[in-house]
Amino acid sequence: MWRWVVALVVGYLLGSVPVGVLVVRWLRGIDVRQVGSGRTGGTNVLRAAGWGAAVLTGVVDGLKAAVSVLVARWLGGPPLLLALAGVAAVVGHNYSIFLRFRGGAGTMASIGGAAALWPLSGLILIPVLLGVALFTRRASLGSIVGALLLPALFAARAGLGAGPWAYLAHGVLTSALTLWALRPNIRRLLRGEERRIDLEAGRGPQGAL
Repeated sequence: MWRWVVALVVGYLLGSVPVGVLVVRWLRGIDVRQVGSGRTGGTNVLRAAGWGAAVLTGVVDGLKAAVSVLVARWLGGPPLLLALAGVAAVVGHNYSIFLRFRGGAGTMASIGGAAALWPLSGLILIPVLLGVALFTRRASLGSIVGALLLPALFAARAGLGAGPWAYLAHGVLTSALTLWALRPNIRRLLRGEERRIDLEAGRGPQGAL
């Protein structure tokens, strides 16, 4: 039982590290929560501090969840615990204890956890997410497509007998967390009012990542 407690608490605390806040404060001396959507993920960091800061934030946010899964694996946890450790990191990212339970939408953290469970999933998800976001110039749409694709990938893998069904818990739960966080973006998309990524200025839409 102690393995479960340690892995989930470590996962939540790692996920809670407010990378976007720290990166923007370091590079620009401002609080990313006072910019755009107020989220701390890569898209809002893009608006506040540009592409370099956004990429750095996205990578480290993914690593938070990946390390959470690796810690659970190091503790000798079963497949379900590994999956839930990644979910705990996404919960921490979205509802950080260090930010009064505010944060991002969990897209990159979800992908980081998925990649630690099954590396090929990350190689599939990242190009799809970026491709949709850049083609439509709406980062939230890329996040939504990624959130829907993630559980489908794990279900297909398990259905083929190539991986444990327990990993599907990561896909389903992180997908739900991301889609829940993106409710305002979804409403704007349906109304045709969602902000577009300004590729030249390095200013993106309201935080989706």
